[in-house]
Order: sequence, then C-alpha cells, then structure tokens
Amino acid sequence: MFSGRLYLEPGSDTLDRGPAPRIGADRPRHYLGAWRGRPVWAVDMGGTSGEEFGETADGTEWEAVPLRAAYGRLDDASWGLAGRAEQIVAWDRTHAYCGRCGTPTTHHDHDRARQCPECGLLSYPRISPAVIVLVTRGDEILLAHGRQFPGRFFSTLAGFVEPGESLEECIHREIHEEVGIRVTDIEYFGSQPWPFPNSLMIGFTAAWESGELVPQEEEIVEAGWFRADSLPPCPIGGMSIAGWMIEHWLADRRD
Repeated sequence: MFSGRLYLEPGSDTLDRGPAPRIGADRPRHYLGAWRGRPVWAVDMGGTSGEEFGETADGTEWEAVPLRAAYGRLDDASWGLAGRAEQIVAWDRTHAYCGRCGTPTTHHDHDRARQCPECGLLSYPRISPAVIVLVTRGDEILLAHGRQFPGRFFSTLAGFVEPGESLEECIHREIHEEVGIRVTDIEYFGSQPWPFPNSLMIGFTAAWESGELVPQEEEIVEAGWFRADSLPPCPIGGMSIAGWMIEHWLADRRD
C-alpha cells in the first residue's frame, strides 16, 4: 500500500496471483490473518517510487492502482482485503507519535495497537461510524446532491456519529440539519466498511414523518423526492451501500 494505492500485477483481477515483489525488510508490515489458505501481510510502501519498488523474481513490473479504481477490477474478497490493509497501514503511519505527549510510539506486544513508552497511551486503529439513510415517502425516495459530489450526482443522506450520540439520534439530527424534515420507522439495513479513510457506514431505512425540504446550503446543493421511474444520476450498481439500498428499494417496486 502507498497513499491509498495498491501494487498489482498488470492486468490482475485478484490479489491471489503471481509471485510477490521484492520488498525491503525495513518496510512496516502488518499481519492480516489467513486468506485463501495463506498468511497475508499489508506492507507500507510510503516514500517508494516506481523505480525503487523493484520487480518480482521473474521480472514482472507491478502497477500502482488507486483503491477506488480497484473496485470492479478486483473480486469482492480481494477488494475487501485491500480496504482492510489500507486502513491498518494508514493508522500505523499516522500514529508514529503519541497524541498526548509527542513521544515516538512502538508496536504493542500482543494487541494491534501503538503504545507510548513514556506515558503508556494506547492507540488502536481508528474506525469512524457514520449513518447512511434511505428515506421514503409513499412511492418516493429522498435523494440529495451534496457539495462533495462533482457534477449533478445524487445519493442518500449520511453523516458521522457524534460523541455520546446513539445511531438513531444521529439519524434524526443529520436528516433534520441537512434537509429540515422529521423521520420515523427507522430500520436497520446493513453495514459496509468504507476505507476512505476509516469509516464504517451503517445503513438504515426510514419514513418521512413531517416537514418540507429545506436543504442546508453549506452541505446540500439540491434535494428532492424521486419516483422509481424518474431517478436522477445516483449510485445504482456502484460500490457503496447507498447504491445497494436504492437497488433494494427498486427491487421492491418491481415485486
């Protein structure tokens, strides 16, 4: 891994192919467990140029592929493993010093953690929970064009959970803040690790209860209610749980 990129054998659609490249023994590496019957490590290639990376024993040159671009190219199991590797490598790289006293940290003997030898602070891999919600109103769903999306692209509403807040409280707060409505009938849908850089997306469905749409200008460009036959550009068939929820809703309309 290097800055959110994977090194892959050219043309490969899996991580389970070809000989391993030659890697210096000084590179930080992290055991990820057994995968397809073999032990697997994530290796931090930060600061490595293509020329320094080297080749495999048979002369194969590997290519650097952004993690997002690897989706659809890698099989699902490989992409999931790559996402786990990216999160662990990024955590290790960003916790080289104690956040409390600034002392260089060391790896804990037993846990996946970095420990400060001076004050004892333990830093574990960070996971930031976020809710993502598909809101329905009759035969319509709520989609919004967030300012973070290039072009005119819509998706479901989402937001990070704040300290001391339950998932349900986060849903009510985020939806009311972003579009001004109230919701009810909250139900769990599913979850997805989201390694950009360290989120866990927790999906829910909910039903409109009251209020008119009033988009929060700092966050939302446009929001609206859409029927199945008039959806705007949105993540159907994509890599995210937002797309999965929309597809599930569409399948219910066809049944």
